[in-house]
Amino acid sequence: MYSVKEAFYSLQGEGTHTGRPAIFCRFTGCNLWSGKETHRSTSECQFCDTDFIGTDGQNGGKFRNAFDLAQHLQSLWPVKNTHKYVVFTGGEPALQLDSELINAMHSLGFEIAIETNGTLPLPEGIDWICVSPKTTKTLIVNKGNELKLVYPQEHLPPQFFTSLDFDYFYLQPMDQSHLPEDRISPEATQNLTLRYCLHNPQWRLSLQTHKMLNID
Repeated sequence: MYSVKEAFYSLQGEGTHTGRPAIFCRFTGCNLWSGKETHRSTSECQFCDTDFIGTDGQNGGKFRNAFDLAQHLQSLWPVKNTHKYVVFTGGEPALQLDSELINAMHSLGFEIAIETNGTLPLPEGIDWICVSPKTTKTLIVNKGNELKLVYPQEHLPPQFFTSLDFDYFYLQPMDQSHLPEDRISPEATQNLTLRYCLHNPQWRLSLQTHKMLNID
């Protein structure tokens, strides 16, 4: 059984594949959430801007097996079945993504990406691994394609991650919309991130372009 908060067709807004059309499958649940009433006030990552509770989002629901979910996601792709790309996200997708679903998506011709907090092991066969550290918990996934760090976080400075085995390193200015008003302004956060990348060129700037474009 798979529980999906929402699934939709849009453009990737962040990181290396910015601008690429993709199906996004947002699984329900997160291992960094305490399970109380509201995830944003009880998650270990206080800047969380994602609703991962329940199955009531667009195209969400419960799916009995990998075949059913794969067919559901396939139905969201345009009629022309080329360059198919699916991004599994959450919450924490490693709680549900398994080899059966990976095989089912591959059989339909999809390239598979995951956006994970990196604290849980991943199944084999994922084509693109993006790790976004959220807490000081030890990273189980310490190599992959891209590491994307929300910046600034006093407890997670970028130098903690520079020796890890990733192809690309991104800093993404913290989305301040769910934090108290007395925190640092969005403009200041962007300037800090830009300045850090310029002084530390191992890191690239990642912007949430989907929010700028007002798309999912």
